Amino acid sequence: MTTEATWAASMPAVYDERLGPALFDPFAVELAARAAALQPAHVLEVAAGTGVVTRRLRAALPDATVVATDLNPGMVAVGAGRVPGVTWRVADAAELGVPDGSVDLVVCSFGVMFFPDRPAAFAEAARVLAPGGTLLLTVWDAVQRSTFPAALVTALAQVLPGRTPQFIERVPHGYADPARITADVAAGGLAVEELRTVTLTGEASSARSLAEGFCLGTPLRFALELQGSLDELTAAVADRMTALLGEGPVRGDLTAHVVTAR
Repeated sequence: MTTEATWAASMPAVYDERLGPALFDPFAVELAARAAALQPAHVLEVAAGTGVVTRRLRAALPDATVVATDLNPGMVAVGAGRVPGVTWRVADAAELGVPDGSVDLVVCSFGVMFFPDRPAAFAEAARVLAPGGTLLLTVWDAVQRSTFPAALVTALAQVLPGRTPQFIERVPHGYADPARITADVAAGGLAVEELRTVTLTGEASSARSLAEGFCLGTPLRFALELQGSLDELTAAVADRMTALLGEGPVRGDLTAHVVTAR
């Protein structure tokens, strides 16, 4: 059985190659700079995926110990192969398996949207943080505020009118309310010190590459497989995203909330 938090088979590698640089690396740079300013000795990354942020953290904090965790073994396998000098572990965000008060910084980039119990995950972050420790996280804003996923949503509606998968709007872009985020963090025993909405620029080699990343490398894949030929639907979505974004390399706004909590 697959779920909207599942990445199976080849999906992690496709996700890393097609979406990592385009969607996630701009905010990885942002988070690494914020992390470096805190000068932590011990860093724990939650929902690290394939290591897009981990790679930046390792470079920005050469003297820190970095532990990267993800629920999905496939993600951890890809990340461990691509980001050396880091301890990689399979772990649930609500049960991280590290001692109380043992880390100075917890980082979670675009992961909390997938957590079934967000206050419990924030409580687990609070448990592992040392006194004065910090939680840094990013959460996507509404889908309309990010060029690439907005184009995908439009393309999907054109390809599958009346039966359009809603995964993108409901899950990765479905936790965009700052008040809700702040309340969930507080329910976990932490206080939001800053919640800043940040717009950065994403770049991809083509709209087709983005379409393949979304359709083949995320849980959207499972919804498409129920609708028909995955290859044919991916090609159709790619054609429509190209019509929307243009041929060749593409650039677009990416908007997310960057949250600091203590």
